[in-house]
Amino acid sequence: MHNQGDPPVKAELSVGEVAARSGVAVSTIHFYESKGLIPSWRSAGNQRRFPRAVLRRIHTIKVAQRLGFPLAANIQAFKALP
Repeated sequence: MHNQGDPPVKAELSVGEVAARSGVAVSTIHFYESKGLIPSWRSAGNQRRFPRAVLRRIHTIKVAQRLGFPLAANIQAFKALP
């Protein structure tokens, strides 16, 4: 629920915001993006932007890695998702 005093929920995040909220390094986010694990696009100012949903994907990747799944398994699993 959104209260009047709360900041608005952003539909897109910068790489720094994704890093801060997910607890992974910016370089890791770039790596995940390069492997096709998370989507991004460029803003009119040529800045990389990510949909909020990448936070769930990054969390899923982190859990899978803690459970011992290799990154290649995550890549295969995410290829099947929209």
